[in-house]
Amino acid sequence: MAHRYRCGECRFATRWTTESEVGDLAAAHYAENHPRLALGGIVEVNQKTPHSRGWLSMLGIAVLLLLIVATCQR
Repeated sequence: MAHRYRCGECRFATRWTTESEVGDLAAAHYAENHPRLALGGIVEVNQKTPHSRGWLSMLGIAVLLLLIVATCQR
C-alpha cells in the first residue's frame, strides 16, 4: 500500500510513499510552514498502487508448486 499526506492548513500534499515516510514529511512540512500549529491534515491510503509487487509473490508460489508437481511425477 502507498500513503499520501494532505495538509490541513494549505494545499500541500506529499508523493505516494511509505507510511513512515509520510509521517516524517508531514512533520517537516508543519515545522517549516506552520510552526505554531499542531500537526493536522489527513493521510490517504492507495491500495491499488502502481508500484505494488503483490503479483510477484503469487508468481513465485505458482512456479514453486509447478516444480514440486514436476519432480513428484518422476
